[in-house]
Amino acid sequence: SIFLSSLSLTYTYTYYRCRKSANHSMVINFILAGLTEKPKLQLLLFLLFLGIYMLTVLGNLGMIMLILLSSHLHTPMYFFLSSLSFIDLCHSTVITPKMLVNFVTDKNIISYPECMTQLYSFLVFAIAECHMLAAMAYDRYVAICNPLLYNVIMSHHLCFCLIVGVYTLGIIGSSVHTGFMLKLFFCNSNVINHYFCDLFPLLELSCSSTYINELLVLFLSALNILTPALTILASYIFIIASIMRIRSTEGRSKAFSTCSSHISAVAIFFGSAAFMYLQPSSVSSMDQGKVSSVFYTTVVPMLNPLIYSLRNKDVKYALKNILSRYICHEWT
Repeated sequence: SIFLSSLSLTYTYTYYRCRKSANHSMVINFILAGLTEKPKLQLLLFLLFLGIYMLTVLGNLGMIMLILLSSHLHTPMYFFLSSLSFIDLCHSTVITPKMLVNFVTDKNIISYPECMTQLYSFLVFAIAECHMLAAMAYDRYVAICNPLLYNVIMSHHLCFCLIVGVYTLGIIGSSVHTGFMLKLFFCNSNVINHYFCDLFPLLELSCSSTYINELLVLFLSALNILTPALTILASYIFIIASIMRIRSTEGRSKAFSTCSSHISAVAIFFGSAAFMYLQPSSVSSMDQGKVSSVFYTTVVPMLNPLIYSLRNKDVKYALKNILSRYICHEWT
């Protein structure tokens, strides 16, 4: 973040000198338009998203701490789940606090370096979440379709490599997008029709040609959204086929219960992300895009810990153990 901020400041200074000589105005600060311009909804939305953010922080931090403190949750499945909680926590923190400011101020101003830093950070965690969900689907596939070989296949080395791969893809994708965004000139209009610095709203403000940037958005979005989505789809086709071969009704019910929570979280996240990014900017409506963005930036990070904890007996058991130990310690 520090490197990106210094790079952005250097670029801004150079850009200012070039544009000043050409008698063009230059954008140093942006104004975030926010989710809505209706004054009556501002306070209500502020309280709503403040509550969502608090639940997100408590839920994801709680999930991370619970997995760290419970020895019987030290398995590949919960290793990936704790990583997902960390991504969701960071993902929401990059977006929501600045979004909340928009509801209580007349103009939500964000500087050029801050905007580029927010864009970079948002893309890192958004792309990482796409591939993390795919890694979790593969883990469930191995657990259900090859239960006897689960511990052999999902070794510590493989889990570590998958996590490293997830973050590497996020950093590469984000660096490419942000690098090409830094090459664009922004002049005259500085109002971003969104509640955070996202790709398409920024491209709409650029004075430069955005053709290459839009191609990159479509190409990398297809790579980072469609590829994980197809991986998840293939995994669950095999999973469902394997579940249907289970003779016990109770066994089938337990397997479906384990997978249904993952499927619901995946459907919301990938559906809203695909709606926003897998179409040209000229076709997409920014107002519809803002509503779609709410799901994968604020709603899904809140829902994930709730879905995985409320429908998971192991997590409930671990929580009861920790609470009982804490209560016993307090009494003694």
